[in-house]
Amino acid sequence: MTECSAEQLEFHGLGKRVVVGRFDGGAISSDGGALLLSEVEAKTGILAGLAEQFIDHRNPELIDHSARELIAQRVLAVALGWEDLNDHDRLRCDPLLATAVGKCDPSGQDRSKEQDRGKALASSSTLNRLELTPPDADSAARYKKIVADPEGIDRLMVECFLDAYATPPAEIWLDLDATDDPIHGHQEGRFFHGYYGHYCYLPLYIFSGEHVLCARLRPANIDASAGSVEELARIVAQIRTRWPDTRLIIRGDSGFCREAIMAWCEANRVEYVLGLAKNERLNALSLHARLAAQSQFLATERACRVFDEFAYQTCETWSRARRVVVKAEHLAKGANPRYVVTSLTREEADARTLYEDLYCARGDMENRIKEQQLDLFADRTSTQLLRANQIRLYFSTFAYILLCALRRLGLQGTELAKAQCGTIRTRLLKLGAQVRLSVRRVWIAFSESFPAQALFIQVLRNIQAADARPAAP
Repeated sequence: MTECSAEQLEFHGLGKRVVVGRFDGGAISSDGGALLLSEVEAKTGILAGLAEQFIDHRNPELIDHSARELIAQRVLAVALGWEDLNDHDRLRCDPLLATAVGKCDPSGQDRSKEQDRGKALASSSTLNRLELTPPDADSAARYKKIVADPEGIDRLMVECFLDAYATPPAEIWLDLDATDDPIHGHQEGRFFHGYYGHYCYLPLYIFSGEHVLCARLRPANIDASAGSVEELARIVAQIRTRWPDTRLIIRGDSGFCREAIMAWCEANRVEYVLGLAKNERLNALSLHARLAAQSQFLATERACRVFDEFAYQTCETWSRARRVVVKAEHLAKGANPRYVVTSLTREEADARTLYEDLYCARGDMENRIKEQQLDLFADRTSTQLLRANQIRLYFSTFAYILLCALRRLGLQGTELAKAQCGTIRTRLLKLGAQVRLSVRRVWIAFSESFPAQALFIQVLRNIQAADARPAAP
């Protein structure tokens, strides 16, 4: 860790004044908003639930940090913008983060080893063991003894989604999508992907609105839909245990238009709306609609859309004929037809409604994936092992779940009610605060110049007054 002296620093002057500074302000944190996340955790128990999915084989008499504290430290740091393990070699001295994690002595003076005194939180090497512990580790292992249960973590994601509702909804949509996670080393499962043009992983995500139900890291040498049926089977079974009467509809682009997925849906009372890649037969079947769109464009010189539908079955891969909707669009640059296959009937949604209102709504899921990758560092998959990188993805995912809970419990009715995670962090969580400790209190002195003081107070009151399971929007 870099040692900073109290040497006086000189900056460019301000008029006749000299501008100087020192690193002698005391225990000041830039993450005062971490206490809001701590309040959300107290209300929901999301991180406590995540900690229960790790089996700790360490001797409790020989440790300073419980598994719950380690996981809370790691996830809260990601939510606050600290993406790398190396950051924790500095963050371990932050008494405010230690307070949010739940350390009884945020000053770190109660540490068992003298060299650790004043460092309340864990170092990067200690946290690294969460990711690198092999699945068969036990109490006889030398260093890495905290074993993650991926199946339990997967179940917890769905439980967090279910807990966000006070009553079962009549209908939910499950959006599936795959994306690229570029990698630059020689990680396990590293493959070159021709579509994306680089070495990457190909994670699978399943969302329902803003809620993430699956974040599965996969190698890139597979079809985008690989494993989707297995993930849907476990998620749908878990949802129906709590919500047996809720109607389920899946949605995805043409990468998920596969016979195995559609046949599974038809056999399990799950509806589907899936993109369908165009081909010569589809273009022939939609010729009338495409010509009508072209004629309207030539008459008006404006982009035109004509919708139509027909029954379609492939020559070999599909087991039955299915309803296909076409959006026959003609633009200045030419024809732009799009196709969607669905199990929904015409009475439930006509062609235009099916495409414009139902299918196109899947685009919002891409924003949720961007939040995770850009704001919560889901692409920091630089360890050697695929399992370890999956655990990193889990930590990013639960940072997202925690921020979604903050948005749901604290931000409803405020200007940040629909803000993305990065905006919430910048506007609300990055708040300067001085920490002072006494025998009975932890005093937090927030910055007087913080521009969102009223919002911060309102959010805190909203969280403290909220039911842990309000009706999700």
